[in-house]
Amino acid sequence: MAFWLFKSEPNTWSWDDQVAKGATGEEWDGVRNYQARNTMRAMKIGDRGFFYHSLSEKAVVGIVEVIAEAHPDSKADDPRWDCVDIKAVAPLPRPVTLDMCKAEPRLADMVLVNNSRLSVQPVTDEEWRIVCEMGGL
Repeated sequence: MAFWLFKSEPNTWSWDDQVAKGATGEEWDGVRNYQARNTMRAMKIGDRGFFYHSLSEKAVVGIVEVIAEAHPDSKADDPRWDCVDIKAVAPLPRPVTLDMCKAEPRLADMVLVNNSRLSVQPVTDEEWRIVCEMGGL
């Protein structure tokens, strides 16, 4: 199993929106960055990801699971853009903020800490364990 991070502006698509989709989940659509698209192409069913609220909150708030591998983004007019489908698994008992991640020396190499603009990112096994621990899991 691999780990990832999915960023969304909460006023566009929030953790509550994701949870409301239930087991059917939702396409992680609208990604128009080649690096993020290629990251989604590497995802497998069953992989887990952090759900991150960007902008005002800047915090990991939940855990999601990939339920459909990369396929054409149904909202794109251009066939170059793919997406995966994800479903909510569980909220974090305590949100883990970007500032908390930056203050944790063991997360110094995390993509989120060094390139917080990328909307879909890989997360190492060790980073996953540390953020889960920080979030109360």
